[in-house]
Amino acid sequence: MGDVLSQAEIDALLSSISSGDVDIDEVKNKEEERKIKVYDFKRPDKFSKDQLRTLQMIHETFSRLVSTMLSGQLRASCHVQVISVDQITYEEFVRSIPELTILSVFDMGTLEGNAVLELNSNIGYVLIDRVFGGNGKTEYGKARELTDIETTVVEKFIGKMLGFLSESWEDIIEVMPKVDQMETNPQFVNIAGPTEMVVLLSFEIKIGNVTGIMNICYPAPLIDPVVSKLSAQYWFSNVKKEKTEENLEAIRKRLNKVFVPFVANLGESMLNFEQFIELNVGDVIPLNSNINEPIDIFIGNKRKFKGTPGVEGKKMAISIDKILDERGE
Repeated sequence: MGDVLSQAEIDALLSSISSGDVDIDEVKNKEEERKIKVYDFKRPDKFSKDQLRTLQMIHETFSRLVSTMLSGQLRASCHVQVISVDQITYEEFVRSIPELTILSVFDMGTLEGNAVLELNSNIGYVLIDRVFGGNGKTEYGKARELTDIETTVVEKFIGKMLGFLSESWEDIIEVMPKVDQMETNPQFVNIAGPTEMVVLLSFEIKIGNVTGIMNICYPAPLIDPVVSKLSAQYWFSNVKKEKTEENLEAIRKRLNKVFVPFVANLGESMLNFEQFIELNVGDVIPLNSNINEPIDIFIGNKRKFKGTPGVEGKKMAISIDKILDERGE
């Protein structure tokens, strides 16, 4: 249905035609022109923009979970975010990645077929370096094949990442991703025909001051069984109220795995350098606190409690006497 003109617009149009400013034959010709949309039969669009947006939302949840996992495992600042969602041919995907990279072919379990997770080598080297006690150095020289031990380390990280896909996809379908094959050369990974359409999700990973790209490639036949569910309407309507308590319990379990620094400050004292180097066993350093008064207890860098130091069995302990800020963060 065309746009409806207001009375003022109709009067202006009639006035322009009467004065000769608008050629009525030209207007008719424009109306008769057919609107032609270019369509490439070699690259047919398998998924709508709405379906691609839903896939992006699914994997934004995935990226947040991976960020938390990497930060905890590597004891470093890590950030993962979705930077693009595209539909391309499998051949284009293979050509777009480096000749030497980290490729993991994985099975989605309930969906028939395989997908690929590709991780840039520089991020793989950072993971390995941090696991073996390094500081995540940024200069690694020329890309190389991973050793068997390094491959095992990276495969464990990828396995944990894929585990988060289960949580991300749970509102659409229950999936159980599992690593089937690890490769470094994309020519050895054939999960689809060269002209088969795939969905490519690209992520930017930042670990400290190192930045790299991770890609997840889903062949179109893999996602076809659930394509009808890849809509924003289905995505939001699938959140069920009866799962609230179950979701809360899942959050509680996840929070139980989070470690936060807990510091009881017994007191402070200032020494000059000469006094410091002359300290011997048995010397007493007076603190600025009174032994009869409660001490400050910090969670992270926030003062949260007042407490009394003591002993529980054979271990030192702190008794919480007062909560300073019940709101928390």
